[in-house]
Amino acid sequence: MNIKELEEKSKAYRKKILKYIYNAKAGHTGGSLSIIDILNVLYNKVLNVSPENFNSSEKDIYIQSKGHCVEALYVVLADKGFFPEDDLLTLCQYQSPYIGHPTKKIKGMEQNTGGLGHGLSICCGSALAAKKDQSDVKVYTVLGDGEMAEGSNWEAFMFAAHYKLDNLCAILDYNKLQITAPNADVMGLEPLDKKLEAFGWAVRHVDGNDVEALVNTFDALPFEEGKPSFIIAHTTKGKGVSYMENVLKWHHGVPTAEQYELALAEIDG
Repeated sequence: MNIKELEEKSKAYRKKILKYIYNAKAGHTGGSLSIIDILNVLYNKVLNVSPENFNSSEKDIYIQSKGHCVEALYVVLADKGFFPEDDLLTLCQYQSPYIGHPTKKIKGMEQNTGGLGHGLSICCGSALAAKKDQSDVKVYTVLGDGEMAEGSNWEAFMFAAHYKLDNLCAILDYNKLQITAPNADVMGLEPLDKKLEAFGWAVRHVDGNDVEALVNTFDALPFEEGKPSFIIAHTTKGKGVSYMENVLKWHHGVPTAEQYELALAEIDG
């Protein structure tokens, strides 16, 4: 898939995210729109994973630690054929397995996540197991910037560097807003790159809503032999919809009918 095709795919994914959140009258809209370009590139250019090889021990592993933005992951997994897309019309409905956080009941989901600060630790175990098996398996996770305040992440940063897990890549969806306020007001992260480098990681910055820049960054993995890789992906919460961009209330806002139509028109435009 070339860059133009990836860009068009991101537009289609954004419209689907809005469609299913609008239908469910629930969902984490802003964050799902900010991470979708990352998931697009991962699943369409990077990951060796498919419905056919999902149960194989030789496939790559993706765990979404930022579990509350599961709507973005749902639309990508449906597009890749893990389950029929019409299943998402049941999102957040009674007895539907398509709930508001990742669950292993859904094909394509590696782990139940959503309790923040868990995904990276699980990935560390998977990456170490692959190393011990002398496997080519690569392990990826997307973290939310709000969950970077969780101490379990920093234990995992130490673990990954100590065991030289250069088959592990963590991507931060750095939209700089969390549920109640900007990150800088709740728990400042900066200078994040220097902190991670001090913990033994190789770090790069990228525009996380630029698919070409993301492709080039993933192509450069691992950034340093013997070190885990960390991508600080600078994104915009609510990316692609002007009235949602960088607006705190869209952390889990649901558009009205008028707002929904306006959002689709903006994405198409």
